[in-house]
Amino acid sequence: MASNNANQKCEDAGDPRYLAFRPLPEGATRDGKPALNRYSTVLTREHDFPGAQAMFTHLLDLGKTVKDAVQKQGMLAWQYNTIGVSDAIGMGSEGMRYSLQSREIIADSIETVTCAQHHDANICIPGCDKNMPGCIMAMARHNRPSLMVYGGSILPGYSKLLRRTINISTCYEAHGAYLYDTLENGGDATKSKSDIMDDIEEHACPGAGACGGMYTANTMASAIEAMGLTLPGSSSTPATSPSKMRECVKAADAIRICLERNICPRDLLTQESFENAMVLTMALGGSTNGVVHFLAMATTAQVDLTLDDIQRVSNKVPFIADLAPSGRYFMADLYEIGGVPSVMKLLVAAGLMHGNIPTVTGKTLAQNIEAWPSLPPDQVIIRPLNNPIKATGHLQILRGNLAPGGAVAKITGKEGTAFTGKAMVFDKESGLDAALTSGKIPHGENLVLIVRYEGPKGGPGMPEQLKASAAIIGASLTNVALVTDGRYSGASHGFIVGHVVPEAAVGGPIAVVRDGDVVTINAETNALNMHVSDDEIRARLATWRRPAPTVTRGTLAKYAALVSDASHGAVTDLFDS
Repeated sequence: MASNNANQKCEDAGDPRYLAFRPLPEGATRDGKPALNRYSTVLTREHDFPGAQAMFTHLLDLGKTVKDAVQKQGMLAWQYNTIGVSDAIGMGSEGMRYSLQSREIIADSIETVTCAQHHDANICIPGCDKNMPGCIMAMARHNRPSLMVYGGSILPGYSKLLRRTINISTCYEAHGAYLYDTLENGGDATKSKSDIMDDIEEHACPGAGACGGMYTANTMASAIEAMGLTLPGSSSTPATSPSKMRECVKAADAIRICLERNICPRDLLTQESFENAMVLTMALGGSTNGVVHFLAMATTAQVDLTLDDIQRVSNKVPFIADLAPSGRYFMADLYEIGGVPSVMKLLVAAGLMHGNIPTVTGKTLAQNIEAWPSLPPDQVIIRPLNNPIKATGHLQILRGNLAPGGAVAKITGKEGTAFTGKAMVFDKESGLDAALTSGKIPHGENLVLIVRYEGPKGGPGMPEQLKASAAIIGASLTNVALVTDGRYSGASHGFIVGHVVPEAAVGGPIAVVRDGDVVTINAETNALNMHVSDDEIRARLATWRRPAPTVTRGTLAKYAALVSDASHGAVTDLFDS
């Protein structure tokens, strides 16, 4: 076993570099015994990674139910697993670099098994955000009758101490309040900051299921349902509901129909179905990650989809859902008033969604939702189309001298539509996390925090930055906007811009932003600019030098070498002919 010093010496000697983690030192003890949790202790000590202490899973049981139902149809069911990365565990750590690239591994592995073993059909049961597009990408590759069963959303948690509903995002926002001494105590002055954090971590996730707001998992599940690749209601049925098990049984009926009629994924992955996905995402206030995943799915299915299409749909679709992270309600609440099918019924009736697209049931989308109840007139989660939260979509595509190849902003309107401030630059998310931990991000003057070298190649892996974005919300740093060539979690909100292209690692202008440069984000003109002349930007870029890669071997190195930019979906199989 090599010591850290020996590893450093090997790296200096030019040996292959893998992603570096910082375990407890060799020989560390706990209660007088050798510490066995040398690596996981970084997540479980104190409250540095609160979301990592609040996750559950249940997909294996759903898979067994699907397998049994398929076999009762007289077919052979072969149950196998692919990988899954928990973003809650990895968030804010080096482990998060593996998240987006796991989408490609999932697609690769499902394609491999389906094709190598001559499978006739495929039912995927994913439960987290990048897992779902990974499944759909695999379906588009092998193009055999397929459908997806979403693992389902978690129920909201409840803190008796705070006397309110909480969820996974609460953990991260509370961490910011913890750092800046603004953490609420529920009126009980006897409770310490640590007591409050303990209570939140213990109760944020009461059972199985994906994160409960309109975060990336529920965004992708809803979008894929709108594309006709799941049974109706799949995206809003809670993970622990008996209806989810009934859906697993019905999946066997649906896959038989797909086999009998030869309904294949590329029959369903069309311009119209992708437009449905984008319309529903805008209406519900979905995640910025939806953009990179839609582009990747479309690329794999050979459907022409660009950032301009995202903006075109955003311009015409009102944001109508009072759902977390920016709103008050969760997917479990939406389920109680009819769920996603009832919302789609509204949007199809308004002419915003295509009801005539085919689906895995053998019926059209409009036929699937015809018998579904309309939204109750007295419900408060989904606003009327003529009285929206925001008249156009919350996802905006920005371009300018800071992002000539595009960037994705999440602006719900609650934080305004334009922001100007002085740049404070960090070359990795860890630098911003350290500044927040030490209270070095001040209130007062408007600041645009630039986090760079976190793109697909530079990260590598384009990690989500929920830890920082949520801490800023929790610390009430309303004078701050965030810009990165990395990603944000679906749970992130505030004035945030991600997916900046070109990224810093390939010499994009974001690489030469300096502390004190004035930066303007304008969602009305779809612009992202630093107040620096073109001549000055060119001069800075002329002296810029590409940093040495963080890793040179292993899965992240392969990913960095192959991955496309975020504006083209960050896929790894776009090769020059």
